[in-house]
Amino acid sequence: MSRPYLSADMRRAEIVATVIGQAAHCDPAEITTTQIASAMGVSQGALFRHFPDKMAIWTAVLQWTCAELNSRFDALVADHPLARLEAMLAAHVDFVIASPGVPRILFGELQRAGDTPTKAIVRDLMAGYRARVARELSAARDAGEIAAGTDVDAATVMFLAMVQGLVMQALAVDDFSAMPALARRLFGLFRQGLGEAP
Repeated sequence: MSRPYLSADMRRAEIVATVIGQAAHCDPAEITTTQIASAMGVSQGALFRHFPDKMAIWTAVLQWTCAELNSRFDALVADHPLARLEAMLAAHVDFVIASPGVPRILFGELQRAGDTPTKAIVRDLMAGYRARVARELSAARDAGEIAAGTDVDAATVMFLAMVQGLVMQALAVDDFSAMPALARRLFGLFRQGLGEAP
């Protein structure tokens, strides 16, 4: 049966989605272009009509990840800095639940030895995330939502560690269902640690 016509952009998006879907169930480092093509019901040649090589596919996957996560953060409408931080955590959890292959890919890239274009994308994503969290914490401190003496740099690291810990725990047991409730509980402890009145 012939496949429906899709534009080049739509076909590239399909390839990206296929990789993320496969990464949810196997080691991303072991995913081959043969497996991607098979999952899509196309030839390897069809993949390479849209991407010149495997690295280009991985680059597109990571670029999509950055754009999608930042788009979710940009869409948040909470009025106060702490509320925005909590909404960021919830948005990140929702993203991981919807695309569980993404954290496997991100952690895999960070474990690569040396510098690669894909590792650079992950580092840029993390740097942007860190800056976003630091801005909200600084705004919360300036607004009196948290203690005036809050160490914003340390609190930023704590927030990121909380997110990463949530994801790692879910990956360890291969179950993401408890993440939303646990995220709410963890954010409550985080907020208390910043000196906000209950």
